[in-house]
Amino acid sequence: MTQDLTGSETPTHTPRGNSATRSGAANPPASTTRIPRAGLLILAMAGFTAVTTELLPSGLLPQISRELGVEESAVGSLTAAYAAVIVITALPLSRFLGARMPRKTLLIVTVLAFALSNVLLAASPNLSLAIAARLLGGVAHGLLWSSMAPYVARIVPAHSVGKAMAIVFSGNSFALAVGAPLGTMMGAVLSWRASFLVLAGVAVLLALLAIRLLPPASDADRESAPSMRAAMALPGVIAVATAWPLLLLGHFALFTYIAPFVLAAGLPSSATGISLSVIGVASLVGIWIAGLTADARPRGSVLTGVALLLASFALLPWLGGTWTGALALLTLWGITFGATGIYNQAAILRAGGEHKDAANGLAVVTIQLGIAVGAAYGALALNTVGALLVPLAAAVPLAVALVIIFASRHRGYPAGPREVRLSRPPK
Repeated sequence: MTQDLTGSETPTHTPRGNSATRSGAANPPASTTRIPRAGLLILAMAGFTAVTTELLPSGLLPQISRELGVEESAVGSLTAAYAAVIVITALPLSRFLGARMPRKTLLIVTVLAFALSNVLLAASPNLSLAIAARLLGGVAHGLLWSSMAPYVARIVPAHSVGKAMAIVFSGNSFALAVGAPLGTMMGAVLSWRASFLVLAGVAVLLALLAIRLLPPASDADRESAPSMRAAMALPGVIAVATAWPLLLLGHFALFTYIAPFVLAAGLPSSATGISLSVIGVASLVGIWIAGLTADARPRGSVLTGVALLLASFALLPWLGGTWTGALALLTLWGITFGATGIYNQAAILRAGGEHKDAANGLAVVTIQLGIAVGAAYGALALNTVGALLVPLAAAVPLAVALVIIFASRHRGYPAGPREVRLSRPPK
């Protein structure tokens, strides 16, 4: 039996022991001809909740520090613990639970785990319990991003994966542009605990809506854990799981230290908040562009996006000292970064094939490593070449990623349907 988008079961006649079933290539049913937009919007809001949960302690750091009676540097451990537990638990937990729990159920449980984490954090009387609450949130974060993309690939037509990912990943940019600033403002007006309680309430509401609106996905391969070894044996997976984290490494090397760069460039300190908002809003435009191009022209689109991202970083030290130059380059940064995330998410699923779950789990871990190393790399650049030249240092991993993407024309980043047609000589 298979299930359609509404959850009703339709009979199938797959022979016993069919290779598609054994391999776990659980694609959407053939009857799936439309995108379940309501379900994808729920997933986008789940991503919004996850990223806002991840970023919010940074904006509320002074308030948390005062109320818990610890140094601000110690409060930074809430972010460090969150990232560290993702790296440690994302792969083993996604393999263990993914093989034993229906995909829709796993996503709902994960969203509820965010709610519990934020409630525990809001109720924490000291830093130790706050860190424990954040560890739970980190586990949920790793599970969400390990499970969400393979789930989406199973509930939409194969030719619409890029468009579906654009819808889902818009939640990340909304969290950056709206979620974290709004939560920070709420924390200043009310209290930091109120911000996390509101975020927990949003998560509970999303879980209830998910029960109703998320379509079931094929669980034909649920009895066998994703094969990480098989995924890593695919050249395309290694290429994407290397190039994508390098892009994030470069992004966070500069993004983490955008404030000192803004001051070194000669702009007022108020430009820091404006810069973050510009990048976040512009990334929504990039996601929209990626939704239009990721399925038909994936190779040309990702090469163009990364090249323009590299150019924006390379020009920032020279043109970022004026409002016009800074806003133009920050907008280009946001658009290209938002788009390349979608292109790479679609690429890892295509490269993984029947091992897409394992391939995506590998990407989640390498991405978190890229983010962590990016912050450290940015600090090293700040102390060696100075704040004004941090963008040039951040451009180096972007250039390496561009080379990898260009070289992976057959496996990791192949041409799309329209690109193939255009490359054929006329008959």
